[in-house]
Amino acid sequence: MEKYVAINEEGFSIRGKIYAREMSGIGRVILFGHGFGGHRDNKAAERFARRILEKNKGVAVMTFDWPCHGSDARKKLRLEECDTYLRLVLEFIRSRFSDPEIYAYATSFGAYLFLKYMAEHGKVFVRTALRSPAVNMYESITGDIMTDADRSLIGKGKPAKVGFDRKVEIDGEFLESLKQADIREIDFLDFADDILIIHGTKDEIIPLEVVKAFSEQNVIELVEAEGADHRFQNPLHMDEAIARIAAFFGMR
Repeated sequence: MEKYVAINEEGFSIRGKIYAREMSGIGRVILFGHGFGGHRDNKAAERFARRILEKNKGVAVMTFDWPCHGSDARKKLRLEECDTYLRLVLEFIRSRFSDPEIYAYATSFGAYLFLKYMAEHGKVFVRTALRSPAVNMYESITGDIMTDADRSLIGKGKPAKVGFDRKVEIDGEFLESLKQADIREIDFLDFADDILIIHGTKDEIIPLEVVKAFSEQNVIELVEAEGADHRFQNPLHMDEAIARIAAFFGMR
């Protein structure tokens, strides 16, 4: 079963999507955080949900649009609003499913935002799986994602639409906030035992070496997916990652 939901709180309207066999009897929820330019109808999230729901009872998987992504109506991407969205989604999950165990699975920009939230709000997830985490988000977006034309616009104080398949409008204020919120400068040792990172050896956006240094610094388990790119476009790589994450969550 797939159900679209809207969370209308504090002047925000967050677009979400829930995957579940049925909406009652849910004891565990896995919250999926999509990457930069992604949306709630993420194919990776759908593949993951179908695999998890096929073999596990009492589980739901939820996705949602970050600000300025997918069907979201916000006009300016701001880190503080990403933080607010995540908080409101967590509150919705606790109220909708009678305070279930909440797990996290996020990729790229979503992984960066989940880590940032954990650093600022404490341990909110039972366990957290991160695929292709953008731990160097500022360098990644300014060095690999933005074009020369994008840099020129922002250098002139104008916004630029940045990204790949789906572009997101950003400005200099957003980039400065990313620069200031470098999660590599944060100690995640208190969370380390409950975090798993899976990263492709052929990731063309976030270098494996950067993620390896982050995982070693925080004693976080890192699984290197041989030959996998940033999006894990090879179905075999994606299925292997899903199996690893399911096992890490204590699921089948």
